[in-house]
Amino acid sequence: MADQSHCVLVVEDDPRMRSFLHALLASHDYRVVLAEDAASALREITTRNPDVVVLDLGLPDQDGLDVVRRVREWSEVPIVVVSARGKESDKVVALDLGADDYLTKPFGAEELLARLRVALRHLVLRGSGGDGPVFEVGDLRVDLARREATLHAERVELTPTEYRLLAMLVRHAGRVLTHQQILKEVWGQAYIRHVHYVRVYVAQLRRKLEEDPSRPAYILTETGVGYRFRDPSSWSASEEGLLGGHRGSGF
Repeated sequence: MADQSHCVLVVEDDPRMRSFLHALLASHDYRVVLAEDAASALREITTRNPDVVVLDLGLPDQDGLDVVRRVREWSEVPIVVVSARGKESDKVVALDLGADDYLTKPFGAEELLARLRVALRHLVLRGSGGDGPVFEVGDLRVDLARREATLHAERVELTPTEYRLLAMLVRHAGRVLTHQQILKEVWGQAYIRHVHYVRVYVAQLRRKLEEDPSRPAYILTETGVGYRFRDPSSWSASEEGLLGGHRGSGF
């Protein structure tokens, strides 16, 4: 069950989908606020200060991408996009503009709930000023203070660039990071077109961290978009696959 203090703003112009989302989230103890268009969404974000926004892109008065762009000018509220637009280019644009996650309609109720839990954890981490010095998932441990990683209690030798990439991924565990976002933070703005850099270094990390690099358990591929580092809370059979993106090693 969700904490009663968690408020979700649902921005959806389809009455049936809006009703479904309201019933689903309310049944899991979220406080739900509804908006039918971009104007009301921006007003509710300003006045209600929700903990997370579930945003459709096909709004009657304005494209949902413009909502993401405007909100990111002044707010870090987590935004989970739910849209019928399934093209990889649409996902990349939304994520690069600042959305935290992207689900393509139709989607499963449990998948949406899992993505909301990830978004809310990121909200808590931002509020506390970071995700702490140590990150653990499975047999992997990353000590951000000491700038080192261990696997099965043995130190993993990483190059400086490999470490920067790993640190970025674990700091955003569970969230989709686009190639451009990774390139900008790890290599710098001048390298945002060099997608092959990310592919090469992800492959190197997988060889060092994964038991079977062809079926990665930690660094998961979002085909055509980027990568998602496995969220620690998904390390169980009950949530297998919900936050995992694609288990394959394809780039």
